[in-house]
Amino acid sequence: MPSDASPDSSPLSPLTALDRTITLVGLMGVGKSTVGRRLAQRLGLPFADGDHVIEEAAGMTISEIFASRGEAEFRAGEARVMRRLLEGPPIVLATGGGAMMNPETRGLIKARSISVWMKADLKVIADRVQRRDTRPLLRGRDPLTVLSELAEARYPIYGEADLTVEVGGGAHGQAVDAIHRELRRYLREEKRR
Repeated sequence: MPSDASPDSSPLSPLTALDRTITLVGLMGVGKSTVGRRLAQRLGLPFADGDHVIEEAAGMTISEIFASRGEAEFRAGEARVMRRLLEGPPIVLATGGGAMMNPETRGLIKARSISVWMKADLKVIADRVQRRDTRPLLRGRDPLTVLSELAEARYPIYGEADLTVEVGGGAHGQAVDAIHRELRRYLREEKRR
């Protein structure tokens, strides 16, 4: 292959020699879990949904943790789970929306993974999250208002991610393709440094 040929010519080819976790960050409802599962398949890596791992460790749902123990206890448990997952072998990790707000977790994400901020229009996300009543931060509130408040607080932190990928309102497969392309570009550039 000529040196100027694009290694992206085969969008389904796996990234080779991935020695770090791929950590997906972003607001609730942006598609981290669904896209992460598909991205893991494409990359040949295991997948972990941080929220599901927290639920398994606690023996209760996130809503139940919030209701019985409060958000502070949930965040402490989340930090412990993130540490365990980030210190393990490479995986594709879908984080909860607030995981990166913890400075220790954020440091581990930076040190031990390639982080990808999945970003989408707030109206698209609001439409998605109002379909299910499983998100404690949204209970009894307007989803767009809550998401706007969260975006104001979290976007500057999410902006520290290694990559930002606009995932929009399209199909999850398109998001996987976009993230895969950006990962390939990022790793090519990293090799040149």
